[in-house]
Amino acid sequence: MEKYCPESLWVLAQPLLPAHPKRHQGGGRRRIDDRFTEWTAHGVMNALHRAMLDVLGAAGQIDWSRASVDAMHVRARSKGDLTGPSPVDRGKPGSKVHAVADRNGLALYADVSAANVNDHLLLADVVDGVSPVRQPVGRPRHRPVKMHGDKGYDYPACREVLHERNIIARIARRGIESSSRLGRYRYVIERCLEWVSRFRRLVRRYERKAFHFLGFLRLACAVICYRRAVRLNLLTSNNPK
Repeated sequence: MEKYCPESLWVLAQPLLPAHPKRHQGGGRRRIDDRFTEWTAHGVMNALHRAMLDVLGAAGQIDWSRASVDAMHVRARSKGDLTGPSPVDRGKPGSKVHAVADRNGLALYADVSAANVNDHLLLADVVDGVSPVRQPVGRPRHRPVKMHGDKGYDYPACREVLHERNIIARIARRGIESSSRLGRYRYVIERCLEWVSRFRRLVRRYERKAFHFLGFLRLACAVICYRRAVRLNLLTSNNPK
């Protein structure tokens, strides 16, 4: 990883990596650095995403006035945990990527479920998954003022989830509001998911184990935040491309 990782991102990532276990028998070849499975199991990708959010949050670059939540389908190449028949892909195996983004479209949290799980069932988990983020002044923050969602979240339970967390619900109502009513606010989550889908490893799910795919997802979120930080000159990069 160090060979291909920009120096400023590696500075943040290196302290998060678990120590190499000692060989009980002694001797032998040294273990390779980039052990993705081990790092994912130790929560390195999630921690790196949180570290990048802290960099942006401390600079006042995360807008908590409005957040949006949504999900996108990803076809799975084979069946595995957290896969299911996709209702939008003729019942083929797939997963869903659930994300919540701030008003600028930055992913505050992302998770994975089977493709046949309704979006509203993951709302509480996604909202609670947002970790406290550093602010320019005051205590870390992890709750937006308002949360926008499409008609897939038009359930009393969803509004209750947000109300209990002191978040104002802005959810489109089925049969009352048009699907475009919240478009000027919700386009940011669509942009967020589009940024995620630019990573080829996330266009299709090749991993049978969900936590591998989830590791790649959260690494992608960290890289997106890193690129924003570099563009704002909050970090320096030795690999601007």
